[in-house]
Amino acid sequence: MSNTNSTPNTQSSRKSQNSHDTNDSVRNERKENEADGRRPTPMEVLRQARAQLTELTGLVPETVSSFEQTEDGWSVEVEVLELARVPDTMSLMASYQVELDPEGQLTGYRRVRRYERGRADTRGGR
Repeated sequence: MSNTNSTPNTQSSRKSQNSHDTNDSVRNERKENEADGRRPTPMEVLRQARAQLTELTGLVPETVSSFEQTEDGWSVEVEVLELARVPDTMSLMASYQVELDPEGQLTGYRRVRRYERGRADTRGGR
């Protein structure tokens, strides 16, 4: 009988491989858009934001909590796992504000808050 549980190293390898696969598909989408002369769709912008943030920080986004088009491009708030702990409810999460130009290229990011996964948000709806 074999052990089918993943070790942290294999899980890390899978995350890294998934990140590379995502980055490759984002690059392909970007090339297609440039060849067509069209702007990226909102879903393409979201994929690009997640992939570029991962590439810069090494943190894998878990969810996008807000997304809007601005005068200068796009603004996205992304939730990431910063520090895994046991139990999982004690893990440290972070919210990053990511700014992108109209074509979906990351122009800046900043961490706007950090919190434990199991804590309710006390900042009134954010």
